[in-house]
Amino acid sequence: MKIAVHRIGRKPDPWQFPDWSRANQDGTFGNRFDDPDAVYRVLYAASPRLGCFLETLARYRPNIELYAQLQEIDGDNDFVPPGTVPKEWLYNRLIGFANADGMFADVCASEWIARLRIRLATLLIRLGIPDLDASVLQRTGPRLLTQSVSAVIFKEGFDGIRYLSRHGHDIENWALFEPANLTGQIANEIEPDDPDLLQALQIFNIEIT
Repeated sequence: MKIAVHRIGRKPDPWQFPDWSRANQDGTFGNRFDDPDAVYRVLYAASPRLGCFLETLARYRPNIELYAQLQEIDGDNDFVPPGTVPKEWLYNRLIGFANADGMFADVCASEWIARLRIRLATLLIRLGIPDLDASVLQRTGPRLLTQSVSAVIFKEGFDGIRYLSRHGHDIENWALFEPANLTGQIANEIEPDDPDLLQALQIFNIEIT
């Protein structure tokens, strides 16, 4: 299966796997489908360009507590100060395109949920998760669960994982296992007037300083 994917990464190469020297003490990089056994690395990509911006800029959204506080104010108050993205974010990154070839597990498909429910039963009990379903797999945590899912899929010979974004199921995401079979890689500067960047900024109510 060949898929077209986009990725935002640091210069000089958005398709470079993270350096092992940057790994945490547990051997992962703290990401959703990283390898808990520190054998392989993972590149995170999205089918639509917009998805790359949503995934990487989400951390700059206004705090949810601010929205809650404003709702407690009597009268009309629809203004929420935008979150801010440092301009260095824009200048230090590139957006890339590539074709990825391989077998990819649709982690929230019914067949995979049933298999993972059996394979990870002991871990689920240890983590206090009463059962495994799509809603559990779509959470960002606990990381040990999603990373263990990654390890199971990798050991079965797959090249990565297909999953839907937590920011909207219209965004199709991919976790590409090392070594990713990529062709046609390109990388471009992210322009301040990039339409997908501007759309992501609007969706999240953030702005670049």
